[in-house]
Amino acid sequence: MQKTILGHHGAQHSHWVGDGFPVRTLFSYHGLQQQISPFLLLDYGGPHYFEPSTERRGVGVHPHRGFETVSIVYEGEIAHRDSAGNGGIIGPGDVQWMTAGAGILHEEYHGPGFSRTGGPLRVVQLWVNLPASDKMAPARYQGIVAADIPAVTLPNGSGTARVIAGELSGVRGPAKTFTPVNVWDLRLHADARLELALPEGHTSMLVVLSGHITVGGAQEVGSAEMAMLSREGSTVAVAADGDATVLVLTGAPLHEPIVGSGPFVMNTEAEIVQAYQDFTKGGSVFAA
Repeated sequence: MQKTILGHHGAQHSHWVGDGFPVRTLFSYHGLQQQISPFLLLDYGGPHYFEPSTERRGVGVHPHRGFETVSIVYEGEIAHRDSAGNGGIIGPGDVQWMTAGAGILHEEYHGPGFSRTGGPLRVVQLWVNLPASDKMAPARYQGIVAADIPAVTLPNGSGTARVIAGELSGVRGPAKTFTPVNVWDLRLHADARLELALPEGHTSMLVVLSGHITVGGAQEVGSAEMAMLSREGSTVAVAADGDATVLVLTGAPLHEPIVGSGPFVMNTEAEIVQAYQDFTKGGSVFAA
């Protein structure tokens, strides 16, 4: 049975995160709430060309609690450092999967090499919710390089899919997750026609990062737009007019309250108040 199309979402306006990331928010729990669970938000940064600079451009130290951030670099370079002692540089094709859990401080800047040379920047940051039982888990960092992400050849010569998390055609991605999720990075060829098998019962979304596709034979989805699919059904038809990059997201919904404020996403207002108190008091989980 085919999944049906529930909605078509995009962003008409962009905003800056720090001075290094011009982003468009393609979906957010602030508007869609349980419809997108276990996902919370997706920011599409760029495409944007940066001139060479000796200045550090990005986002300074800031806290998170209660969820995970997943950064996927398509062009450019990002340097990460956090209060758990993790750090590194991710470039094109690399992924950074950070679990904030009970609390973490981190910063994200353009990589030093990218700052020196300048160039195009294109990056996605996805927020994935944690179940209530794991919101106070220890912080964790997974730096996943492109060479460690397996690729699957799609049917009918349609293109390829990098399996970042979950499983596709028996191939498992390297990311360790708290709940069942799939994150597939599809590169579709012009005139691609295929049926994707998606898990029954999963929240499912197709996010077009470049190009133009038709979903379910009816819904057109262009660059920086997302098609939301029903949880019922196990397949979806996808056709690409030209070359396209599509991020496929599916996940088992949590069915838990979502209460968020700024950098914290918890289950109750009291937990949000506690998160701010812990941060302002400099608790050990937020220690720099």
